[in-house]
Amino acid sequence: MALQPSLLPEARRILALAQTDKAAAEAQLAALSLEAQAAMVCEAPLSVRAYLLELTPVPEQVIPLLPEAELCFTVKAVGLADASWILEHATPRQIVAGIDLDTWRGLDRDLVSMDQWIAAFAEAGEETLVRTAQSLDAELIVLYLREHVEVMLDPKDEEWQAPDGAQTLDGQFYLLAKHPDDDIAPLMSMLDALFRNDYWLYFRMLQGVIWEMPTELDEWALRWRTGRLEDMGFPSWDEAMRIYGFIRADRRADVDRENDALDISEWALPVAISALPTSRESRHSVFRAVADLEDRERHAFFYAFVRIANKIAVADRMPLGEPETLPSAIEKAAIVVSQGLEHIATANSISSANVLRWVSLERLYRVGASLNPERLPPRSED
Repeated sequence: MALQPSLLPEARRILALAQTDKAAAEAQLAALSLEAQAAMVCEAPLSVRAYLLELTPVPEQVIPLLPEAELCFTVKAVGLADASWILEHATPRQIVAGIDLDTWRGLDRDLVSMDQWIAAFAEAGEETLVRTAQSLDAELIVLYLREHVEVMLDPKDEEWQAPDGAQTLDGQFYLLAKHPDDDIAPLMSMLDALFRNDYWLYFRMLQGVIWEMPTELDEWALRWRTGRLEDMGFPSWDEAMRIYGFIRADRRADVDRENDALDISEWALPVAISALPTSRESRHSVFRAVADLEDRERHAFFYAFVRIANKIAVADRMPLGEPETLPSAIEKAAIVVSQGLEHIATANSISSANVLRWVSLERLYRVGASLNPERLPPRSED
């Protein structure tokens, strides 16, 4: 996505107007394009995004335009229990991104968070449940079912009886909660919606619970998620950990003046960041240095820096579905990259702007991390 001027002042003005004249605020929002309305929602503080969406004349057309991670952050800010009206209009891509970002902790699935999302989808209605089940990886749904229920197939033996408490939708598959106090109503709602709208997916899911190996399901679920996160700029954990590769003291000041470290293309950001705080007044030297770059270089720096922040989030196992994660990762990147930048600029007696032109941000981060091994432990050596 191309960088756009900040709409935060406009969002604040419309929110202030809504306090005294809601109709006028709605009219001013309606005069904007759908894309501008979505951008304004993303610029607004999380605490008021739901209210701003309600002011838009057609929220069902604005919600699908929110970047994937921003949809996740907005839903979390509203609270999953109260966000069904937003999820009702979410696209399959947004739904999958929300699950990918918020129902995993590092490389492990978070069952509690998954329960909350499925319950929210169930509250949003049958159409949303079917769209969700059809969008998610089959392996993930089978794992989710396995963690909650035991599935039995009626052997058509006159002597066989389903266990007490078992439920069936079709007289063929019987489901029994693994824990007596487990609320499986949202799960049953999803299966009921599939049974009536997509029987073959319903059949595939329940057969999978009975026959498929959980280790293989786990492996494939993680593989699919890793691939999608890479498309959003979040690398695999192994690749992300390269930013902590230790650099020896005699190599830390190396500079390749023929290198164009800012030869970087745009990529699809899953968040709506309009700018970084780059100015000569910034407290971080890296952002002060960016102020001396040309427009093309500043544009490339923006994308490179967000990618470094994403690597930090993955390597440090930050919760990717929390809105505080990216700002925290950006702050850490700014601190450590600035340390590497200052070290190289001083050692070579060159400007900080030229360091950014000749040395990649990943190497600057590694230099900064290597200067403080007690705080950022190295993982490998050059």
